[in-house]
Amino acid sequence: MQPSLVPLPGYVEFPPDEMLERARRFADEMQGRRTVRDFSDREVPRALIEECLRAAGSAPSGANQQPWHFVAVSDADLKRQIRVAAEVEEREFYAHRAPPEWLDVLRPLGTDEKKPFLEVAPWLIAVFICRFERLADGKKRKHYYTDESVGLATGLLLAAIHHAGLVSLTHTPSPMKFLNRILRRPADLERPFLLLVVGYPAPGAMVPDIRRKPLEQIASFI
Repeated sequence: MQPSLVPLPGYVEFPPDEMLERARRFADEMQGRRTVRDFSDREVPRALIEECLRAAGSAPSGANQQPWHFVAVSDADLKRQIRVAAEVEEREFYAHRAPPEWLDVLRPLGTDEKKPFLEVAPWLIAVFICRFERLADGKKRKHYYTDESVGLATGLLLAAIHHAGLVSLTHTPSPMKFLNRILRRPADLERPFLLLVVGYPAPGAMVPDIRRKPLEQIASFI
Protein backbone atom coordinates (compact mmCIF):
# COMPACT_ATOMS: atom_id res chain seq x y z
CA MET A 1 0.00 0.00 0.00
CA GLN A 2 1.46 3.33 -1.08
CA PRO A 3 1.43 6.12 1.56
CA SER A 4 -0.62 9.22 0.76
CA LEU A 5 1.86 12.12 0.60
CA VAL A 6 1.43 15.85 0.01
CA PRO A 7 3.94 18.68 -0.38
CA LEU A 8 5.29 20.08 2.91
CA PRO A 9 2.81 22.85 3.79
CA GLY A 10 3.66 26.23 5.23
CA TYR A 11 7.43 25.88 5.59
CA VAL A 12 9.30 29.19 5.57
CA GLU A 13 13.09 29.30 5.65
CA PHE A 14 14.58 32.26 7.49
CA PRO A 15 18.10 33.67 7.10
CA PRO A 16 20.52 32.03 9.59
CA ASP A 17 20.84 35.16 11.73
CA GLU A 18 17.08 35.47 12.00
CA MET A 19 16.75 31.78 12.82
CA LEU A 20 19.22 32.18 15.67
CA GLU A 21 17.44 35.26 16.98
CA ARG A 22 14.05 33.52 16.84
CA ALA A 23 15.45 30.50 18.68
CA ARG A 24 17.10 32.74 21.30
CA ARG A 25 13.93 34.75 21.91
CA PHE A 26 11.87 31.59 22.33
CA ALA A 27 14.42 30.03 24.70
CA ASP A 28 14.49 33.22 26.77
CA GLU A 29 10.69 33.30 26.89
CA MET A 30 10.47 29.69 28.04
CA GLN A 31 13.16 30.24 30.68
CA GLY A 32 10.66 32.61 32.28
CA ARG A 33 8.05 29.86 32.64
CA ARG A 34 7.47 28.87 36.26
CA THR A 35 5.15 26.48 38.02
CA VAL A 36 2.66 28.51 40.08
CA ARG A 37 0.56 27.41 43.05
CA ASP A 38 -1.03 30.75 43.91
CA PHE A 39 -3.80 31.36 41.38
CA SER A 40 -6.26 34.17 40.89
CA ASP A 41 -9.91 33.29 40.32
CA ARG A 42 -9.93 35.80 37.46
CA GLU A 43 -11.84 34.53 34.44
CA VAL A 44 -9.98 33.22 31.40
CA PRO A 45 -11.94 33.12 28.13
CA ARG A 46 -12.68 29.67 26.77
CA ALA A 47 -11.39 30.76 23.35
CA LEU A 48 -7.91 31.20 24.83
CA ILE A 49 -7.91 27.68 26.24
CA GLU A 50 -9.18 26.35 22.91
CA GLU A 51 -6.25 27.89 21.03
CA CYS A 52 -3.75 26.45 23.51
CA LEU A 53 -5.32 23.02 23.07
CA ARG A 54 -5.23 23.43 19.31
CA ALA A 55 -1.47 23.95 19.60
CA ALA A 56 -1.18 20.83 21.76
CA GLY A 57 -3.03 18.83 19.12
CA SER A 58 -0.30 19.63 16.59
CA ALA A 59 2.21 17.42 18.43
CA PRO A 60 3.79 14.45 16.67
CA SER A 61 2.48 11.03 17.66
CA GLY A 62 3.17 7.40 16.88
CA ALA A 63 1.67 6.60 13.44
CA ASN A 64 -0.30 9.86 13.79
CA GLN A 65 -2.76 8.11 16.08
CA GLN A 66 -2.99 11.24 18.26
CA PRO A 67 -3.69 9.22 21.42
CA TRP A 68 -4.75 12.11 23.65
CA HIS A 69 -7.90 13.64 25.00
CA PHE A 70 -8.09 16.91 26.92
CA VAL A 71 -10.99 17.69 29.24
CA ALA A 72 -11.09 21.42 30.04
CA VAL A 73 -13.02 21.99 33.26
CA SER A 74 -14.42 25.35 34.40
CA ASP A 75 -17.51 24.09 36.23
CA ALA A 76 -17.19 24.92 39.94
CA ASP A 77 -18.88 21.74 41.15
CA LEU A 78 -16.64 19.51 39.06
CA LYS A 79 -13.55 21.36 40.24
CA ARG A 80 -14.69 20.85 43.82
CA GLN A 81 -15.17 17.12 43.22
CA ILE A 82 -11.72 16.89 41.68
CA ARG A 83 -10.13 18.71 44.62
CA VAL A 84 -11.82 16.47 47.19
CA ALA A 85 -10.77 13.29 45.36
CA ALA A 86 -7.24 14.54 44.72
CA GLU A 87 -6.70 15.50 48.35
CA VAL A 88 -7.76 12.01 49.48
CA GLU A 89 -4.92 10.56 47.39
CA GLU A 90 -2.50 13.29 48.43
CA ARG A 91 -3.09 12.72 52.15
CA GLU A 92 -2.35 9.04 51.65
CA PHE A 93 0.75 9.93 49.60
CA TYR A 94 2.27 12.29 52.15
CA ALA A 95 1.37 10.08 55.13
CA HIS A 96 2.15 6.60 53.78
CA ARG A 97 3.11 6.20 50.11
CA ALA A 98 5.98 8.62 49.57
CA PRO A 99 9.44 7.35 50.56
CA PRO A 100 11.38 9.61 52.95
CA GLU A 101 13.93 10.59 50.32
CA TRP A 102 11.18 11.84 48.01
CA LEU A 103 9.62 13.89 50.81
CA ASP A 104 13.07 15.37 51.44
CA VAL A 105 13.25 16.48 47.79
CA LEU A 106 9.76 18.01 47.96
CA ARG A 107 10.28 19.83 51.27
CA PRO A 108 12.07 22.92 49.81
CA LEU A 109 9.11 23.44 47.45
CA GLY A 110 6.65 23.75 50.32
CA THR A 111 4.09 21.33 48.90
CA ASP A 112 1.62 19.37 51.00
CA GLU A 113 -1.69 17.53 50.69
CA LYS A 114 -3.76 20.73 50.50
CA LYS A 115 -4.63 21.69 46.91
CA PRO A 116 -6.85 24.81 47.00
CA PHE A 117 -5.69 25.85 43.52
CA LEU A 118 -7.84 23.05 42.09
CA GLU A 119 -10.90 25.15 42.97
CA VAL A 120 -9.48 28.68 42.72
CA ALA A 121 -8.01 28.55 39.22
CA PRO A 122 -10.53 29.19 36.42
CA TRP A 123 -9.51 26.13 34.40
CA LEU A 124 -8.36 22.59 35.01
CA ILE A 125 -7.25 20.57 32.00
CA ALA A 126 -7.26 16.81 32.55
CA VAL A 127 -4.95 15.12 30.06
CA PHE A 128 -5.83 11.53 29.17
CA ILE A 129 -3.78 8.91 27.36
CA CYS A 130 -5.99 7.08 24.88
CA ARG A 131 -4.54 3.58 25.02
CA PHE A 132 -7.26 2.26 22.71
CA GLU A 133 -9.96 3.64 20.46
CA ARG A 134 -13.41 2.19 19.93
CA LEU A 135 -14.12 1.33 16.29
CA ALA A 136 -17.51 1.59 14.60
CA ASP A 137 -18.00 -2.17 14.95
CA GLY A 138 -17.45 -1.98 18.70
CA LYS A 139 -13.97 -3.50 18.65
CA LYS A 140 -10.98 -1.82 20.29
CA ARG A 141 -7.87 -0.80 18.36
CA LYS A 142 -4.60 -0.41 20.25
CA HIS A 143 -2.61 2.82 20.10
CA TYR A 144 1.19 2.77 20.21
CA TYR A 145 3.82 5.05 21.79
CA THR A 146 1.03 6.60 23.79
CA ASP A 147 3.04 7.91 26.76
CA GLU A 148 5.65 9.47 24.51
CA SER A 149 3.02 11.05 22.26
CA VAL A 150 0.96 12.51 25.10
CA GLY A 151 4.11 13.80 26.78
CA LEU A 152 5.00 15.69 23.61
CA ALA A 153 1.49 17.14 23.33
CA THR A 154 1.53 18.21 26.98
CA GLY A 155 4.86 19.96 26.51
CA LEU A 156 3.43 21.95 23.62
CA LEU A 157 0.37 22.77 25.73
CA LEU A 158 2.55 24.13 28.55
CA ALA A 159 4.51 26.25 26.07
CA ALA A 160 1.30 27.57 24.48
CA ILE A 161 -0.17 28.50 27.87
CA HIS A 162 2.98 30.38 28.85
CA HIS A 163 3.25 32.07 25.45
CA ALA A 164 -0.36 33.25 25.78
CA GLY A 165 0.43 34.97 29.08
CA LEU A 166 -1.09 32.52 31.56
CA VAL A 167 0.51 30.40 34.26
CA SER A 168 0.12 26.72 35.02
CA LEU A 169 0.80 23.89 37.42
CA THR A 170 1.22 20.22 36.56
CA HIS A 171 -0.52 18.15 39.21
CA THR A 172 -0.17 14.37 39.37
CA PRO A 173 -1.99 12.81 42.32
CA SER A 174 -1.51 9.06 42.29
CA PRO A 175 -3.59 7.16 41.45
CA MET A 176 -5.76 9.39 39.26
CA LYS A 177 -8.53 6.97 38.36
CA PHE A 178 -11.02 9.33 39.99
CA LEU A 179 -10.68 11.56 36.93
CA ASN A 180 -12.23 8.88 34.73
CA ARG A 181 -15.18 8.69 37.10
CA ILE A 182 -15.73 12.41 37.69
CA LEU A 183 -15.18 13.41 34.05
CA ARG A 184 -16.95 10.37 32.61
CA ARG A 185 -14.07 9.15 30.50
CA PRO A 186 -14.00 5.43 29.54
CA ALA A 187 -11.59 3.64 31.85
CA ASP A 188 -11.19 0.73 29.43
CA LEU A 189 -9.87 3.12 26.75
CA GLU A 190 -8.23 6.04 28.54
CA ARG A 191 -5.83 6.57 31.43
CA PRO A 192 -5.25 9.93 33.18
CA PHE A 193 -1.80 11.38 32.46
CA LEU A 194 -1.87 14.56 34.52
CA LEU A 195 -4.01 17.44 35.68
CA LEU A 196 -3.01 20.90 34.46
CA VAL A 197 -4.09 23.94 36.48
CA VAL A 198 -4.35 27.09 34.34
CA GLY A 199 -5.09 30.74 34.97
CA TYR A 200 -3.62 34.06 36.07
CA PRO A 201 -1.23 34.25 39.03
CA ALA A 202 -2.69 35.64 42.25
CA PRO A 203 -1.53 39.15 43.16
CA GLY A 204 1.79 38.76 44.97
CA ALA A 205 2.13 35.11 43.91
CA MET A 206 5.32 33.52 45.23
CA VAL A 207 7.30 30.64 43.72
CA PRO A 208 10.20 28.54 45.04
CA ASP A 209 13.67 30.02 44.60
CA ILE A 210 15.08 27.45 42.20
CA ARG A 211 17.58 27.45 39.34
CA ARG A 212 17.56 25.53 36.08
CA LYS A 213 20.58 23.52 35.04
CA PRO A 214 22.80 25.30 32.49
CA LEU A 215 23.04 24.01 28.94
CA GLU A 216 26.37 22.25 29.51
CA GLN A 217 24.77 20.07 32.19
CA ILE A 218 21.77 18.99 30.13
CA ALA A 219 23.25 18.59 26.64
CA SER A 220 26.30 17.13 24.92
CA PHE A 221 27.61 17.90 21.44
CA ILE A 222 29.79 15.21 19.86
